[in-house]
Amino acid sequence: MRLQQLDLNLFVVFEAIYRERNLTRVAKQLHITQPAVSNALHRLREQLNDPLFERAHKGMVPTPVAESMIERVREALGLLASSIETPALFDPGTSQKNFQFAMNDLAESLVLGPLLAQVNQLAPDMSVASVNLPRREIVAELASGSLDFAIDVPFLPMADLRHAPLLQQPYVCAFRTGHPALAQPLDLTQYLALRHLHVSSRRTGFGYIDNALHQLGQSRNIQLRVQHYLVAPDIVRSTDLVWTLPRPLAEKFGLEVRPLPFALPGLELQLFWHRRNDESAANEWLRGLLLATPMQ
Repeated sequence: MRLQQLDLNLFVVFEAIYRERNLTRVAKQLHITQPAVSNALHRLREQLNDPLFERAHKGMVPTPVAESMIERVREALGLLASSIETPALFDPGTSQKNFQFAMNDLAESLVLGPLLAQVNQLAPDMSVASVNLPRREIVAELASGSLDFAIDVPFLPMADLRHAPLLQQPYVCAFRTGHPALAQPLDLTQYLALRHLHVSSRRTGFGYIDNALHQLGQSRNIQLRVQHYLVAPDIVRSTDLVWTLPRPLAEKFGLEVRPLPFALPGLELQLFWHRRNDESAANEWLRGLLLATPMQ
């Protein structure tokens, strides 16, 4: 098989099917019809003489041949994507680029407002999209060019990732106005006696605060566990539940705050990008903007 015999667009479809495991979602993402996706997959199967994906109850499952191809395909697509951009022609004032981020709703709450204020002023035709992805998928999507950036707590990056500190904020205990516990200083005994709200996308398991308390041989009484930060402020305002969260969010939500009565390192978020984008003019411009923007 010679490279010139292949339509390179087929590999764009291949990577999207590998990532999404669903032809309908691939069609929506690539802005083509589902029959066009099926046709592209059929052509690639014929040219590579392998089914590449098999249907299963959980979606399209890659074959061993597809598994052996994916990393090199992603690297090649990423290199092609970065080579298209002409640095000398990049102008943020006229660029219509859509930047793709991976971050959770906590990072969205802290980052998107300050970022968009700057983007609207300096690059009014640019846009930003944010998705929440499992960490195991972030590196692959940064490598393929499907993502421009990820914002997350520090984790051990692969050699191909670059990262820089974006913000660090202390945790506090937040209360409704008039909460009885506000009448006296908050010590550890009182903190543990309170009823707590905990935000987590996972069904079970310790959170960051609970891990720190566990190291002290302590545990708190979590009465309510919710999935998203959006609902939590209203619950705290209307109950005696307390919430441990980064200070800027507590102040943004208008909650009363007290310092935590035990040692807990602050929230640290880092900006991640792929090394291939080190010299990308658009990527360099936006990460410079992000790292220079106060995240309060």
